[in-house]
Amino acid sequence: MATITEFLGTGRRKTAVARVRLATGSGKITVNGRAFEVYFPLDTLRATVSQPLTLTGNGDKLDVRVNVVGGGPAGQAGATRHGIARALLKFDATLRPALKAEGFLTRDPRARERKKYGQPGARKRFQFSKR
Repeated sequence: MATITEFLGTGRRKTAVARVRLATGSGKITVNGRAFEVYFPLDTLRATVSQPLTLTGNGDKLDVRVNVVGGGPAGQAGATRHGIARALLKFDATLRPALKAEGFLTRDPRARERKKYGQPGARKRFQFSKR
């Protein structure tokens, strides 16, 4: 029986869901079949995604393959970060205190509030007219 060389993790943020696969390699990150730098063009999004890897010092030891669907760029980056952190736990359970202290293992519950009937948005009201 072969040993497991791939470690899986699922991350969620807003309406985005990321399925992450970690494998030993040279530190290459691929998102939806595209290069990491192409998929996340902004430095802030790239920094968000790579935070768990840089914190644990595994950025150059592991290859990351991500399939992410739903949401926008910020939600997808957050979901990817969450998935990478959860996959790192399966790779090495001793990383848990460091990842937990930074909050990477907690699913961010914030999401868009639904629009209510009789008003134009979630909180905004139509202009009030006394007469």
